[in-house]
Formats: sequence, C-alpha cells, structure tokens
Amino acid sequence: MILLWALGIGLITGLGWAKWKARPYRPPKFKHTWLAFVAILPQLIALNLELLGLSAPDKTVAIALVTSQALLFLFVWLNRHVPGMTMLLIGLILNMAVMVTNRGFMPINPTTAESLIGSEKLSAYELGNRIGAKDILLAPDATNLEFLADRFLSPQGFPYQVAYSLGDVFIALGAFWILAYQNTNTKH
Repeated sequence: MILLWALGIGLITGLGWAKWKARPYRPPKFKHTWLAFVAILPQLIALNLELLGLSAPDKTVAIALVTSQALLFLFVWLNRHVPGMTMLLIGLILNMAVMVTNRGFMPINPTTAESLIGSEKLSAYELGNRIGAKDILLAPDATNLEFLADRFLSPQGFPYQVAYSLGDVFIALGAFWILAYQNTNTKH
C-alpha cells in the first residue's frame, strides 16, 4: 500500500513539475521491462491463492517470495542508471535480507499484527505461523534482523491499515523519485 501511495504521489508530482516547467512529462525508460512483470508473478500467485482461501505449503510460498524479490533485484540492477533506482535497490536488499534470514517470509511481531487484525483474530495464530501471503508471526527476540521487519503502521485514519518495513520505505522513496524527478534536468 505504501508503494501505491508513492507511485501515485510521484506521478502527480512529476506531471505537476513538468507542467510548471512547461515541458512534456517523460516517464522513465527501463531496460528489460518484461523482467519486472515476471518478477511480480510469484507474489501475485501467492497473494491470490490466499485471497481465494487456498493455501500452498509454506516452503513453496517462501521460495516464490524470495524468487520474486531476486528477480525484482535483477530488474532494478539492470536499470540502476535511472534516478531513484539506487534507493529502490537499497530497499530491496533490506527486505531480502530480513526475509531470507527468517525462512523466506517477512516477520511481523505480535503487537504490530494485533494492531492490524485485532486480538481476537490474532489468537488464532501461533508464533511461527504465516499471516497472509508474505508475513510470519515472530516474537522480536526470535526474529533475525528484527529492525528490518514489518514493524511500522500506517497512520490512524488511513483508509487501509498496513504494516511496512524500513525496506518498504526505501522502495517507496525510490519509486516516488523515479516518477517525480525523472526529467527535471532535461532542457528544451
């Protein structure tokens, strides 16, 4: 969700900047765009299985999530010349580090999870169980690289509550930068 907000605000900012400078807005030019779509597929499959009430073995989902992150890393690396990609790359590295060291899932602590789903729903989960498509419920002292886990919450009053990580913040800032400031140095 934080990424969608960053993309939307980045695009609006970029379009506004272009209009203010009386220039056409030029979206960034990526290499190997097909790789981004292929990279998202494993995450979409895992998410849609969860939404349909179907489940896949944890190991299969973990492999899909890590594979997806690795393919996204490759896409970003191949496009590192695009302003903002370095920040996005840092975010991916942070998220991959915490996921790989925690069985392929993004850890979320019980306090954060309770804020999202409530104590009644949370009582159905045990520590070590997967919550949703990508998160795993872990106590902070049982989490590797806990400071990189999904530990931040969207502000109260947001239409949709989500937990996000430090890596997600870097990814969102990078995505914003890519769309908002892509063409600021172009002269006409």
